[in-house]
Formats: sequence, structure tokens, C-alpha cells
Amino acid sequence: MRILLTGAEGFTGQVFAKRAVAAGHAVIALQSDLTHREALHQEVLALAPDAVVHLAAISFVGHANEAAFYAVNVVGTTHLLDALLQLPARPARVLLASSANVYGNTAQSPITESQPPAPINHYGMSKLAMEFMARTYNERLNLVVARPFNYTGSGQDAHFLIPKLAAHFAARAPSIELGNLNVEREFNDVRMVCDAYLLLLAHGEPGETYNICSGRPYALRRVIETFAQMTSHNLRMEINPAFVRANEVHRLCGDPQKLRTLLSKHGATLYEPALEETLGRMLFPIEN
Repeated sequence: MRILLTGAEGFTGQVFAKRAVAAGHAVIALQSDLTHREALHQEVLALAPDAVVHLAAISFVGHANEAAFYAVNVVGTTHLLDALLQLPARPARVLLASSANVYGNTAQSPITESQPPAPINHYGMSKLAMEFMARTYNERLNLVVARPFNYTGSGQDAHFLIPKLAAHFAARAPSIELGNLNVEREFNDVRMVCDAYLLLLAHGEPGETYNICSGRPYALRRVIETFAQMTSHNLRMEINPAFVRANEVHRLCGDPQKLRTLLSKHGATLYEPALEETLGRMLFPIEN
């Protein structure tokens, strides 16, 4: 397929493009700013893609400009979907990357797609607003929504937690400033997430939402211990109150059954790298 990819220069976009090309697809990176409606419409009309993977977003929960979450994640996505509607031949499938942050704090674990969303920060709220807005296009576009749980990998920006830890351990720094250590997350591999996106392009059911997850949560302290074992180095952990979020999601673990059932139906499987493999690739980067 000729896949139009938004956010191609981002962490996930770069990995997705490599894996999509390796799978035999052609990837076309969107150049227009999502907030520039007319330029976006003209570019989409000229490209006429077979499929779309929409990754572009403000994804750092601690981003300072709250309004930007909605301008890009909601209004920008609306501009994109409107542009796709004007194509003479509409894409066979459009995948929208949402986020497990839409679930917020919930007593249920692991979390299924039927769990009522309850976001507790602007990032999660903007992603949920994007999802609800996108539903109004379900009769006109073949839309699939993906909700990835926490993932990481080589090449992720160091203002995210796991690459920050990897950089400090690799440099054998004496200490590191962190926020709340008492959280549990899935720390999945970006390659797994990108492969899941490709499989959803091929097999996802129109109008459906799928968790992208492993169902394996880890305490942050376990990640720190793993880095320490791999490097034979111990970091002094210093809690910086400025890094402690007021609305912290304490435990985030997904139920992957819906996606696994879909893939099994089509004879497909998804490789899920172990935590140690993912962290090792971040300490000692190799080609993705």
C-alpha cells in the first residue's frame, strides 16, 4: 500500500516507516502542518494514499502549552479527516493513534477497551476528544483507533523517563532526578507497537478500538534495577518535586485479548520483546 504517514519525523514515525517499508509498503510522509487546513487539504488531494497512519500529536504529558494539545490532537485531526473525505477514492483504512492515557486512574486491571474513559490530564483528554470527534466520520471513512500503552525504545527523546534513565546509566552518572517512583507501567517496545499498527491496517475492523499492549506491567523500580544489573552501576535516585505530577496515573496495564483474537482470526502474530531486550537496545543502540 501507499501509506500516508503523519508524524513521520517523530520517534514512533521513524520506526514505523522503516518497518512498513521492510514489509513492502511505500510510505509518504505528510509535510503540511496539521493546523494549516488549506495546505493540508491540497497536499492530501495530490498524494491520494491507499491508507493513512496518523501518528502526529503532542504526546509529552508534561507539555507546557495546554491549548496546543487540543489544537493539534483534536482540531488537527479534524483537518486531516476532512481532507481525506475530499479524495475521489478514499483510503482503504485510516488508523488513528490514540493513547491508553484516556483511561486515567482506574481500579480495573488489566484494562479492556470497554472500560469507560476517565482521563486526568490534558494529553489524555485531547486524545479522548479526538476519538469522539472521529466517530462522526465512521460512516464515511474506514477508521480504526489504536490505544497504545506505554512504550519506549532506542531513539526516544530523553525528556521521556526510560531514555532518560538509559542515558544516565550508560554515562555512569552518579545520580538522577526523578518524580514519582511508585508507579507501574507497561514498558513495551516501539517495534511491537509499529508492527501492531501494520497488522491493524491489514485486519482491523472498521469503527473498532484496540488496545496495543502486552498486559505485562512493571514497577518503575524494577526497570531501574534492570538497568543497574545490565551496567553494573548504581544511580542515586533523587526525588525532584518539580517532576512529580499532580494528576499521576499510578498503574496502567492493558488487556491485549481483543487484538490477539483479531490477529488469531487472520493467522497473524505479534512479537512482544521482553523488557530486558528493549532496555538493552537503549543502552547499546543498534539499527531498528
